[in-house]
Amino acid sequence: MLDFRIRSIKAIEVLDSRGRPTLKTIVKTGSGQGYFIVPAGASKGANEALELRDGGRRYGGFGVLKAVFNVNSVISKMLIGEDSREQEKIDKMMIEADSTENKSRFGANSILSVSGAIARAAADTAGLALYRYLGGSGNWTMPVPLMNVINGGLHAGNELKIQEFMIAPIGFDSFREALAAAAETYMTLRDVIKEVYGKNAINIGDEGGFAPPMKNTRDALLVLSESIKKAGYSDKIFILLDCAATNFYDKEKNKYLLDGMELEPGDLLEYYSELVDEYNIVSIEDPFHEEDFESFSELTEKLGNKVQIVGDDIFVTNVKRIEIGIAKRAANAVLIKPNQVGTITETFEAIRTALRAGYSVIISHRSGETEDSFIADLSVAVRAGQIKAGAPCRGERVAKYNRLIEIEDELPDSRYYGERFFRRAVL
Repeated sequence: MLDFRIRSIKAIEVLDSRGRPTLKTIVKTGSGQGYFIVPAGASKGANEALELRDGGRRYGGFGVLKAVFNVNSVISKMLIGEDSREQEKIDKMMIEADSTENKSRFGANSILSVSGAIARAAADTAGLALYRYLGGSGNWTMPVPLMNVINGGLHAGNELKIQEFMIAPIGFDSFREALAAAAETYMTLRDVIKEVYGKNAINIGDEGGFAPPMKNTRDALLVLSESIKKAGYSDKIFILLDCAATNFYDKEKNKYLLDGMELEPGDLLEYYSELVDEYNIVSIEDPFHEEDFESFSELTEKLGNKVQIVGDDIFVTNVKRIEIGIAKRAANAVLIKPNQVGTITETFEAIRTALRAGYSVIISHRSGETEDSFIADLSVAVRAGQIKAGAPCRGERVAKYNRLIEIEDELPDSRYYGERFFRRAVL
């Protein structure tokens, strides 16, 4: 007889892709086990749940031994003996014990490491793949990979203010075909950048994209467009932007400092409109700062019938903030990052809230990632249709894509989301 009762919970300090510490928690039931490794962001929304760090000199203050202690000495004692299938109950127990609005007592990284490991342990105990355990059965959809292939902003050391220039392989019939085309385009982009900027320009940023010495947005868009064309995918691969505009917003002036210009919110909106007209851009993420719901609404009204307007820092996977956005008609898509909110239950609540309102959902990595492929299974489980996992480079990014290849192989009847994304965002 399968035993779903939690028998042990143990956290250890490990490293993420930037060489900074994070938590890996392992949960064992009577009949199985699971783990979860917590990622970390560089560009963070002010309203994200708190990531607990040690401070001091060790690891430059980024250590997580306090968070490890909270798991091993506090949370574990509270949860031993609980049924791992009761995810919502267990997550609620941790939230209530923490008793703060932003999980600052235990740390969202402590709580999420346990929450994710419990979900995996329950799936393992049940003998199910994680996506099946989380998502039930039938009508499986493979996501479009949104790949950050040119890095700027806080993800790179160049002068680009826009943080991510991404590609989406939309016009394909399977995830495997889409991934191959995107990887080919990435390799072509490498050659184009090397030809234009020299061999020292093909260094990569935090998310595996190239970080060439570019200065303005059009430089990146021109090179990216040329690379897509040279790879032979002009009608199948499209461009997406993650602006992370909070990082180039001057609060005192209420202006955005972009491409050598000081732009009022209305001027920035027009600038985005120009870029959409000039290039094959089908999605714009965080086009304004994280509290400017009004400008988000204006851009959505103007471009939302043909472009995906994505909220990340403005929503931070938080149901209350997503509901504000829905009421104001700000954006038409939500980025989902489990570590922004701190539990699997709250992550699912955010996803359901967005989907009920007709918003698209994108499951996302962080710039400080790990080899954990949880979000690959999550994207399939909730039929998100889109996943951000970085460039097809660096092990912590490729781990997600390789996991999706495995899942598609297990699901011969699954559909690739590309065609539906294309109809909504392009036509």
